Amino acid sequence: MIDFHTHTLLSDGALLPTELVRRAAVIGYKGIGLADHVDVSNIDFIVPRIVKAAKALTSGKIKVIAGVELTHVPPKDIAGLVKYARYNGIKLIIVHGETIAEPVIPGTNAAALECDIDILAHPGLIIFKDAKTAARRGIHLEITSKKGHSLTNGHVAKAAMQSGAKLVINTDSHEPGDLITGEMALSVLLGSGLTAAQAAGVFRNSAALLRKL
Repeated sequence: MIDFHTHTLLSDGALLPTELVRRAAVIGYKGIGLADHVDVSNIDFIVPRIVKAAKALTSGKIKVIAGVELTHVPPKDIAGLVKYARYNGIKLIIVHGETIAEPVIPGTNAAALECDIDILAHPGLIIFKDAKTAARRGIHLEITSKKGHSLTNGHVAKAAMQSGAKLVINTDSHEPGDLITGEMALSVLLGSGLTAAQAAGVFRNSAALLRKL
């Protein structure tokens, strides 16, 4: 399993980075992104701590990626925070997409996809135009195992297949029980309407992104 979207107690997760990574490694993770929630109020606090943790916790068993998830950030401010994160050592940038489970500002998906990001998380009822932008810019759309956000997995999968956008599967883990095995990830992908061959392609996308990061 490769999971780019997890949270620690540095934002609203339950675990220290050390325990989160340990638990992930024990159930077979090969790569994990520590992507705590940030906005203008806390990005300067989160970034150096996540960068330090990722360096300390990467081992021969699991690769740990320093990431952030820009969350409920006004669309006009996304680009500036992306640049700040990149400049200060963040390798993986996720933007909290327009999930139907939360009141995300309309236009967040479109604004995020014009920035230097890696993943648009739980993009909700993403429109075809935005999915095409993701495809053109090489930005991954997320299939998620997270309750609530997963309600639109089928729509996201269909939009990606029609537009040529790449998919990854993540957990958006906040609690120990949110981490999943590769077998469960496959079930989530099949449940979103993908074929077994398409699901295998999603796993390949995750592996390729992990190598890039």
